[in-house]
Amino acid sequence: MTDDPLFIVVLLAVLAVVVVLMIGLGGFAGGGAFNKKNSNKLMRYRIIAQFIAVLLILGFVWLRGDAG
Repeated sequence: MTDDPLFIVVLLAVLAVVVVLMIGLGGFAGGGAFNKKNSNKLMRYRIIAQFIAVLLILGFVWLRGDAG
């Protein structure tokens, strides 16, 4: 499965969600000017990245799934 290009794209999308989430959580935990300036923007980026990741996961399952 790891040699499937679509699986690698799905994995990268999920990794992007994790990275944006960790940056957002780090900013929230630290507070201060970074959090005030970037928290809403990071939340929007995370939601968009999650949407794309979910679509890719569904597409992967649909294309590579076994119907029997």
